[in-house]
Amino acid sequence: MMAACRRVVAFALLVSAGLVHRVAEAGERNHKYAEGDEVTLWVNKVGPYHNPHETYEYYDLPFCKPVEGVETRRRSNSLGEQLEGHELMNSGYLLSFTKDVAKTKVCSMKLSAEDAKTFASAVDNRYWYQLYLDDLPLWGMVGEADETGAQSIYTHRKLSLGYNGPNVIEVNMTSENLVRIEEGADLDFTYEVTWIPSTTAFANRFDRYLDVDFFGHQIHWLSIFNSTMMVVFLCGLVSLILFRTLRNDFARYAKEDLGGHAPGPEHGISEESGWKQVHGDVFRAPLHLMFFSALYGIGCQFLALVLVVVGWAIAGPLHGDVYEERGELVTSVIVAYALTCLVAGYTSGSYYRQFFPTPRSEQSSQWQKTMLLTVFLFPVLVLTVVFGLNIIAEYYDTTHALHLSTIFKIFAIWLFVSLPLTVVGTLFGRHWAGKADFPCRINSMARPIPLGPWYTHPALIAAVTGILPFGSIFIEMYFIFTSFWNYKFYYVYHFLLLVYLILMVVSICTTIVAVYFLLNVENYHWQWLSFMASGSTAGYVFLYSIYYFAVKTQMTGLLQTAFYFGYTFVFCAGLFLLCGALGVIGGSLFVRRIYSGLKID
Repeated sequence: MMAACRRVVAFALLVSAGLVHRVAEAGERNHKYAEGDEVTLWVNKVGPYHNPHETYEYYDLPFCKPVEGVETRRRSNSLGEQLEGHELMNSGYLLSFTKDVAKTKVCSMKLSAEDAKTFASAVDNRYWYQLYLDDLPLWGMVGEADETGAQSIYTHRKLSLGYNGPNVIEVNMTSENLVRIEEGADLDFTYEVTWIPSTTAFANRFDRYLDVDFFGHQIHWLSIFNSTMMVVFLCGLVSLILFRTLRNDFARYAKEDLGGHAPGPEHGISEESGWKQVHGDVFRAPLHLMFFSALYGIGCQFLALVLVVVGWAIAGPLHGDVYEERGELVTSVIVAYALTCLVAGYTSGSYYRQFFPTPRSEQSSQWQKTMLLTVFLFPVLVLTVVFGLNIIAEYYDTTHALHLSTIFKIFAIWLFVSLPLTVVGTLFGRHWAGKADFPCRINSMARPIPLGPWYTHPALIAAVTGILPFGSIFIEMYFIFTSFWNYKFYYVYHFLLLVYLILMVVSICTTIVAVYFLLNVENYHWQWLSFMASGSTAGYVFLYSIYYFAVKTQMTGLLQTAFYFGYTFVFCAGLFLLCGALGVIGGSLFVRRIYSGLKID
């Protein structure tokens, strides 16, 4: 079964990577211009600087719209752009490639009381806006407030554009000419453009947006080194403790067998306590098997999903880095999720098959329920969160409110890709996965579980187990959170892959220790413990997110708070399933290994 599972996962990874490449490559790229060609400056969105997801359409502020005779058009957005809240519209600025533009008036306006109030509120809340030129972003502040609290607005934009041959290489903007915001004030909005030759290659034009000092900081390297040392130490410690302990256990059990101790009436073992006592129950189906199978399947899907997306991002030099294209990473995640549903269906179906190997008629409905749980469980969770966030976004009329067309696209992907692949994967897992080869026969009667010491309670073991895996990713979580919530482009995906591999090893090692402790007090419900123990890492990540929100950000308001904790909750739910699946894999390998070495009468 494991070999077949690996083949299915590998196939899904290859197909996902190929389709992600085709989808994510859509959009403007490698623009080439001849002298005098029109270059479009797009306006995107505005919002409070400290609330990165509270963004509104650019023209929600009473800025000048394109002059008469210039088309006010929207640029069509990809699915990822729509989900990220991009709303690109023509600015009306008349730009021509390599042609300088002297100071030019866009429009004149006399501030009404309402417009003055709107601009003043924007300045008080430190509103910023974003522009795009040839897929290169520019940012600017709406205005400033002086020491007395009086608000002023910038009315002049000075664009400095670099070019190398036919390509736009660099875009810079300086905001100038502050004018006091007050009712009746006359505002003349102007701009000027200067083109400057550049020696930077087109392939390197985005490098200036990457914060090398931040991501390449010594603490980042030190955290990777510390995590690696933790893996080495933990693996050595687990090997030392468990192998020596297990060797002593095996020696003790062998001595008892040679000494002629009488076995128990059904279990065929001595009255000595320990993990050997539950050999006839350790391979029982976990409680709530359908639900467990679905969770395990989704977790395995996320294991593959992360490898696909991170691998795709690392291969950026071959196809274009994901941070250069608006929404490309989000689009890649959605497509990879849809395709890796094959993994979810196969693993959930094959796991269920271990305990019901034949498709008996009385089990047919259980198979169907397992499949439905696998395909619906996580999407329903995400839908519930997104529905609540969308109500808030619609109320505030932000760019993050999902359009009907966006919802339809996502539903179509789920209906025509995710659902069929989950069904196909479940059928493969049900009919063609290898049969269970448990090393011990399961007793007809379940053994009663004795009451163990307080420190062996499964909930406590699970809570403690997640500390070390969280410690291995703690620093990287800071960089990820800062990138997502504080306007930085995350680009160190090679670091992320290494941290991900470290997380896998640490999660498996700590889960093995947790399972051993549980079995040693003769509690054979190890499957749920292995899932919850490793999955508890996500709980610590969520607690860290609360600390990050309170200490590292200045976010305010219902909208931003809801989006922060809503997105974080979905992220932690996915991490919980991923780590939980890792725990089950590690626990299963460990349990099979130790019980396959027993000689049972």
